[in-house]
Amino acid sequence: MIRIIAVGKMKDKRLADLADDFLRRLRPMAPVEVVELKDSQIEKEGREMVSKLSSTQGNTLVVAMDEKGNDLTSEGFAQLLGKHGSITLLIGGADGLGAAARKRADITLKLSSMTWTHEMARVLLIEQIYRGFSILNGHPYHRS
Repeated sequence: MIRIIAVGKMKDKRLADLADDFLRRLRPMAPVEVVELKDSQIEKEGREMVSKLSSTQGNTLVVAMDEKGNDLTSEGFAQLLGKHGSITLLIGGADGLGAAARKRADITLKLSSMTWTHEMARVLLIEQIYRGFSILNGHPYHRS
């Protein structure tokens, strides 16, 4: 199970449509759930993320997405997806992730050294999850 906990709604319809397209393609390969949290104060968002993690069943690898995180190639990310049966990925709002969410994460990854809006980051992350499962399944989407 892949679970994405993200702060904020996808307000840009074009980005929301793109995210939905990648989710539609991904779902035949892996169960995926997107949980949206309301924009609020960063520390409150972090605590709410942690409370949502408490409601997950079984063990899950918690991955914080942050520009200061570790860098992985798409192939490395695919390997991470393939090693864990359940992964929860955290995407903060405009101000990033709260301390509680950072502390709870098992690992921290970055999509890029550049800063992205949280909506763009969500689309990029979902695309990379789709790419990762495409790599694992030998699908031609990823050409190295």
